[in-house]
Amino acid sequence: MNHTQHMHLRLRFVFALALVCLVVTRLAWSQQTTITPNYKEADIRQIIEAVGEVTGQNFIIDPRVNAKVTMLSSTPMSPDAFYEAFLSILQVHGYVAITAGDVTKIMPDATARQFAGPLGAAGAAGADDIVTQVLQVHNVGAAQLVPILRPLIPQYGHLAAHPGSNMLIISDRAANVRRIISIVRRIDQSNDEDIVVVRLEHASASEIVRILTTLAQQPRSDGMPVTTSLVADARTNSVLIGGDKSERLRLRALIAHLDTPLEDGGDTQVRYLRYADAEALATKLQQHFTAQVQAAASQAAAGSATATVSVWADTQTNALIVNAPPKMMRSLMLIVDKLDIRRAQVLVEAIIVEVIVDKTSELGITWAAGSDSSNSPIAMTNFPAFGAGVVQVAAVAGSGGAVDPTGLIGEGLTIGLGRISNSGISFAGIIRALQGDANTNIISTPSIVTTDNEEATLNVGQEVPFVTGSFTNTGTGGTGGVNPFQTIQRQQIGVKLKITPQINEGDSLLLKISQEISSIASSSAGAVDLITNQRIIETTVIVDDRQILVLGGLMEDVLRESEQRVPILGSLPVIGNLFRSRKTDKIKTNLLIFIRPTILRDSAQTILETNAKYNYIRGIQQGNRGTSVQLMPGQQRPILPPLDLYSQPRPTTESE
Repeated sequence: MNHTQHMHLRLRFVFALALVCLVVTRLAWSQQTTITPNYKEADIRQIIEAVGEVTGQNFIIDPRVNAKVTMLSSTPMSPDAFYEAFLSILQVHGYVAITAGDVTKIMPDATARQFAGPLGAAGAAGADDIVTQVLQVHNVGAAQLVPILRPLIPQYGHLAAHPGSNMLIISDRAANVRRIISIVRRIDQSNDEDIVVVRLEHASASEIVRILTTLAQQPRSDGMPVTTSLVADARTNSVLIGGDKSERLRLRALIAHLDTPLEDGGDTQVRYLRYADAEALATKLQQHFTAQVQAAASQAAAGSATATVSVWADTQTNALIVNAPPKMMRSLMLIVDKLDIRRAQVLVEAIIVEVIVDKTSELGITWAAGSDSSNSPIAMTNFPAFGAGVVQVAAVAGSGGAVDPTGLIGEGLTIGLGRISNSGISFAGIIRALQGDANTNIISTPSIVTTDNEEATLNVGQEVPFVTGSFTNTGTGGTGGVNPFQTIQRQQIGVKLKITPQINEGDSLLLKISQEISSIASSSAGAVDLITNQRIIETTVIVDDRQILVLGGLMEDVLRESEQRVPILGSLPVIGNLFRSRKTDKIKTNLLIFIRPTILRDSAQTILETNAKYNYIRGIQQGNRGTSVQLMPGQQRPILPPLDLYSQPRPTTESE
């Protein structure tokens, strides 16, 4: 080994020994060295450099970090304590240190929650580290805790609730997060809101609940929400109480005070009814409880307390006066509660549609002949009996030609020819051609409102007189005057609707319907008086609410063809047309009846339907202005006022 190599070995040994001494000195200094920092109006960056030298940490400083720091210490501090004091300085001046790997970032705390940090307060290196905590809440709603804890979180912190998992998410310094966790654990305690069942002996459970609910729902003086709930069990006559233990004890004491027997003679109650009829209900209740008393009296266990039950009605106030023992009184009042309810109403609208087409065609010739010498006709006619436009010439023969021509003219086209003489043979021929078309279109929409299971009747029409008989009174001996006399019976013609609705479970109705439509028909040949058309339907149907159902009707197509002729002559070719008459009648009738019920369960639906009908009629009145005849000067046409649902409509005039 030469001298140069020997020198290199000595230098390497000296360098290694110096390095070992430096490391040992550094470790000893870091474990035993203490610092007594004293700064007055020092730049915060200088303090960051000192902390870096003492702790050996690497810092990245945000450009916005700038402050004058005063820190006074009278006792020595270890490097770890000095670092904790440094974090407190950052917090005081609104900055935070966030460690990411081997680098610590110094930045304003307003943006600290956006950077990754330890998850959970237990993972924080110091009390001033920014951490994020996810806290599970078990007994109260996490969303309810947010407004309570929000004032405890600084502006740079974050507090939110996740209702789905009932968790709180908190982002803040570790010390404050631990404080929030401690507060939440104290609040998140299971309460003692058990359910207590109190069985009553004398009072009615529903009545006790009605009284105590009003008392229990009063706002508390301390501003806390009311959590007490009361429910009545009618079957066991018990009261179920839920809520805080102290509230349950207070309500149980009140129930014990109220559940006492009535004084002597106090088993009588007056119950005012709102919807039911007191007189009808009293009779049914008396019958029911009398039968119960008789059944109980037949058993040995039945006491004398059930021997007197009296129910009677005061019609003027629509009230029930009941005298009964407490047990039967409760049972009776429960029945009254079920029966004294607002019953639904039903609006029934019927639609009657009738279309009639009547076509008539008639063509024929009538012949007649007679002789004046025998004063008896030698008739040769087409018909066995004369109809309209047919003249029996023999009857007017011998009248000297003084015949009223209007008697020879019938409906349609009538042409007459012939000879009427006072001597010899008279003859006449009447040619008649007639074609008639008649169309009838009738639509009626009667409607009626009735209560559920109550029969209602609607009659709209006229009373038409019909002659039922006639006779003549003559004076004694034939010398007195003649007094003709007729007996007349009036019959109602129009629309009759009788209906009884029954609302089933849901929105369907059972309807018992009697529908009658009658009208006066055109007179027919041979009829001695007026002819009436009648359509009657009596049925029971089931239909849904607001649905249209066809009840029935008639589809009729009638064709009548008739031909009359003179024997032998009417059968001759061509010439036979002069001794022949043809008539064709074609009548087509279409009649359908529909029904549509509407259930009116409350006053709102009733007002809606009434308003629609009312405004419909008022619109018709307004539309007819100026289309009718002129009134006398200074007179106004009456018109319905705008519908006011809260007052009674009054008559008004067009000027209003």
